[in-house]
Amino acid sequence: MLRGRARFEIDGDTVDAPAGTLVFVGHESNRTAFAEEAGTTVLAIGSTVGQPYDVGGWEVWAEFHPAYEAGDYDDVVDRARETVEASDYGAPLYNLACCEALAGRKEDAIGHLQVAFERRPNLRDLAKEDTDLDPIRDEPAFRELVG
Repeated sequence: MLRGRARFEIDGDTVDAPAGTLVFVGHESNRTAFAEEAGTTVLAIGSTVGQPYDVGGWEVWAEFHPAYEAGDYDDVVDRARETVEASDYGAPLYNLACCEALAGRKEDAIGHLQVAFERRPNLRDLAKEDTDLDPIRDEPAFRELVG
């Protein structure tokens, strides 16, 4: 933490991080962070040894995440679509697809998943177990996408 205070959720555990705190998160961990003070600045460093850092696009999705957490899936889809589609990142498209699936927009969800998998192939494995995608799990096009 460079400035302010953040709350990290890491594999179900909460970590309070005031300025000056270092937080280690393993690459397989499920994690997210929330600014607890205005002006909070987090420096995130990470990569696979011997490979360049793979930018995921979390900053594209950050604006829409609170509405996702609140279950306002239609609102997320309506507000996020243009921004997420204009980005080059797979992860925000994947998140948009999750919201579309939960909002009953099956064709849109499958279309965005296809692009997300092209941009970030490891998301295919996540999709196999992600409960957000349960509403489209029995769709033939979804089963074909995840293999």
